[in-house]
Amino acid sequence: MSKNIKAVPTRDYDAVISTASKYVEGLRVGNVDILGEAFHKDAVMYGFTNGELLAGSVKNLYEFVEKNGNAPEIATRLDVLAITPTTAVVRVDMEKDAIGADYNDFLTLIKINGAWKVVAKVYHQFEG
Repeated sequence: MSKNIKAVPTRDYDAVISTASKYVEGLRVGNVDILGEAFHKDAVMYGFTNGELLAGSVKNLYEFVEKNGNAPEIATRLDVLAITPTTAVVRVDMEKDAIGADYNDFLTLIKINGAWKVVAKVYHQFEG
């Protein structure tokens, strides 16, 4: 019989949501420094914004926020879709970003030295 052991403590779920929440807060207030707290320095992102592929470094996200500012009306729901002791995937259901668009983001996180960081963001922008 296999052992019946809980592999991931609840505090890790909370920490993953906390990291994803920093991402959302950075968007809400239009602050790249707050966004940077959520992302690994070498994170990547891919998705289409207004029909144009935005691909490569997470610096593209920082430039988007610098250009478009804050999103005071942003509304989100965060769901941990999968989690292991060192990896996680979070879906961010988002409405009304800085350009008034709605998205689904999928954030892939890794736990490094006890801290959860987003290493990849893939997103879909819904037509308005």
